[in-house]
Order: sequence, then structure tokens, then C-alpha cells
Amino acid sequence: MSDRIIRPSRRHVLGGAGLVTLGAPALVRNAFAQSSFNWKRFAGETINVLDVKSSRSDLTFAKHKEFEELTGIKVSAEAIPEQQQRQKTLIEFTSGKPSFDIVVLALHVQKRIAAKGKWLTDLRPMIADGTLTSPDFDFKDFNAAGLTFSTQSDGTLDTLPKFVDYWILYYNKELFAQKGVEYPKTMDDILAAARKLNDPAKGIAGFVSRGLKNANVPVWTTWMLGQGMDTVDKNGNLMTNTPEAVWGAELYKRLNTEVAPPGTIGFNWNECQTSFATGRAAMWLDGIGFAAPLEDPTKSRVAGKVGYGIVPAGPKAYHSPTFADGYGIAQGSARKGAAWLYLQWATNKANQLNMLKNGAGSPARNSPLSDIDTIKTSKFGKEWFDTVLGSAAIGRPGLPVIIPVTEFRDIFGVALTNMIGGADPKTELAKATEAFKPVLEQSEKG
Repeated sequence: MSDRIIRPSRRHVLGGAGLVTLGAPALVRNAFAQSSFNWKRFAGETINVLDVKSSRSDLTFAKHKEFEELTGIKVSAEAIPEQQQRQKTLIEFTSGKPSFDIVVLALHVQKRIAAKGKWLTDLRPMIADGTLTSPDFDFKDFNAAGLTFSTQSDGTLDTLPKFVDYWILYYNKELFAQKGVEYPKTMDDILAAARKLNDPAKGIAGFVSRGLKNANVPVWTTWMLGQGMDTVDKNGNLMTNTPEAVWGAELYKRLNTEVAPPGTIGFNWNECQTSFATGRAAMWLDGIGFAAPLEDPTKSRVAGKVGYGIVPAGPKAYHSPTFADGYGIAQGSARKGAAWLYLQWATNKANQLNMLKNGAGSPARNSPLSDIDTIKTSKFGKEWFDTVLGSAAIGRPGLPVIIPVTEFRDIFGVALTNMIGGADPKTELAKATEAFKPVLEQSEKG
């Protein structure tokens, strides 16, 4: 991906960028060449689905009868809390005999381990088979950010993205107007704007973000992306002690010590959300999925005053940190054809639009975000939709694509909290890098 700072146009976003690496146009042409499609081909089979308990799975499960009537396939589905689901997934794949045909993975955490363990089926041959892929599937409609997560380093497409969470910059339009401050164009401008908006006497912080160890790491990696750099490069080398990493850590420290609310060292997303929703923070960096409560006047003092913006460009690059979940088909499943029909249905345009309308997340497809009626009736407003589309065009994983993601967040999270307490960023990153290096090396063995 180029590190040139380019503002994405709406035409570019809706054009379905990011398909070249998958050879998608050829796959789509082959699938669409079929003149008829039989949804009943696997009627009588039963598929097992393991999902994560959330508003998204609730919506999908509520429509399983629709899928069963369409295909004649029976669905046996289970949705359990995220951490339990991840543990169950690991145990069952390690056993070699998973009880499910279809599983939902947190791709920002489980993508690399799924590849190493060869957990999932490559979906590309199915997409290319017109007898298995409906002409309505429209692979080109999936956005580049989601497909980046779903594609392994060797080009294997082993999941379909379910939803993509983009980190954005929430801002209080009223406070900005009162101070005559414009939306920041660069990451350095964020600090400059925050200093102007910071007003401790009135209990208003210029900026808020996660300070709690582990939870805080995506804030720092956001600033690193502005330098065009990931924390772990494509060859598996740690880039966490580079000048670019130190720059990001120094920005993290300044924002959390100069213009943040008191006690930010213990803040996770919920404390940040409370500060912003009560009007006590002018800007907040976090996932776009937290927008719904902010626009609820019974829960928020800033309802109707919230601005949504793409993360500003850094010194060398313009990227939106992204996180995503995706559907995969177990490699050992004996019902892959029926499972593939489920993936197509679960991620179709209607279901993705239904998720968006219900405020259950940002879809992995572009088309729901350009639905005029949805935009007109949404409480989020056009700016929210434009921010999602713009972020999708420049999305890049917000965490390293490695197996020990949790350990990475733990070790570097402590380093970041130490910085808020006054420690030197360069020194802390050097110590964290040395501590994490053997963990990463061990994870790649065997």
C-alpha cells in the first residue's frame, strides 16, 4: 500500500478497491457467467455455526428461518461470549475435530493462528464456481479494508468479512465552534487543536483516549500508521523501537499528559465514552461502533452535536486503523457446500444493511453505506456514512498480524502507561521490544 497521503474520493471507495491482490474480477466473472443457480442443492443437510454473542449474531440468528426456507438446509447455531468463543475455537481446532462447520473469528486477533494451523477452507475456488456461488453474491461489493483482513499473506481467502470496525476521531462540534477550531488535517494538528480546546477550569479536556494497559495499544499503533509503519513488518521483524515508533509514543504521551482528563491512565473505551458523552472531552479517538449511545439524548449530553472524522494523516501516510470479524468454513467440515451457501446468505446485501440499520456495526460491504433511504433516516447523519466509506478506502490493520496479539498488547500496554506516568518513550519501547521479541519468536516455531 502506498504511503502517499491521498484523500479517497467517494467514487474510489465505491469502486471496490483492493480486489487486484485476490484476482477477484476473474473470479466474479466466472461465477456470474452461470445463467441459473440452485439454492436447494444441499437441501436436507444440517450445518453447525459457532458465533460470538453480540447484537450482530442476534440479528443473523433471528433470520435463520429465512435461510432454511431458501435452501432446505437446517442451521444449528450457538453464540457465546467473545473470550469463551475464542477459547472454544482454539481448543476444537487444536483437537483436529471441530464440532462446527462455520466459525466467526476476530481477524485482528485470530487471523495468523488460523493460517498457521490451517484451520479454514480457501474460499476462492468456491467463488469461482458458478454452481456454488449465486449471481447476486457481488464479491466486488466487499470493501478493501475487510478483504485485507480476510486475505492471508499467501493470497488465501479463508474468511468473508462480517463487519469492520474503523477507528475514527469523534469531535464535539459545539466546542469546536465556540473556540473557532477547525477539524485537524494532520496528526500534529490534533495536538494543536486539543491544546486550544483544553479548558481544565471548565472541566473540559481537549482530547481523550484509552490509557489503560493493553486497551491503550491501538491508540499508539494509530499514530504509527501515520508514519506508514506497522509494529511488525511483513518479514516478522519488530518495528517497535524505530524512530517512527518513538514519534508515535511521544505523541501518545503528550496527548495523555497535556490535554487529557485526570485519571486517563485507567481509562478504557467506556470511561472515554462517558467523558465525551457528558461534554467533558472535545475529541475522542476510538472505534466507530461507539456512535449509537452518543446520539441517544437519554444517554448523551452531546446528541446532535457529534462530529465524525477520518483519522487525520500522519507525516508519511494516511491510514485508518481497522479491526474486523469474519466467517470461515472449517477445513475438516464435510458440509462445505452447504456452509458456503450460509456464508453468502449471512453476508448478503440485505443482511449487511439490516445490521447497519439496527446500529449493530459497520458493514463489510460498501452498498449499505450508500443506501439513500438509510442515510436520510439515520440518526448518525451523512458525515458518519462518509467517514465509514472514507475509512474503508484507507483501512489498515490496527494491530500486528501475529499469533501472540494479547501478549503484545500486555507488554507494550504497560510501556505506554509508564509513559503517562512520566517515563521516557524511547527507553520504554526499547525495554518492551526486548521483552516481547522471544515471545514472538517462540510463537513462530513448530
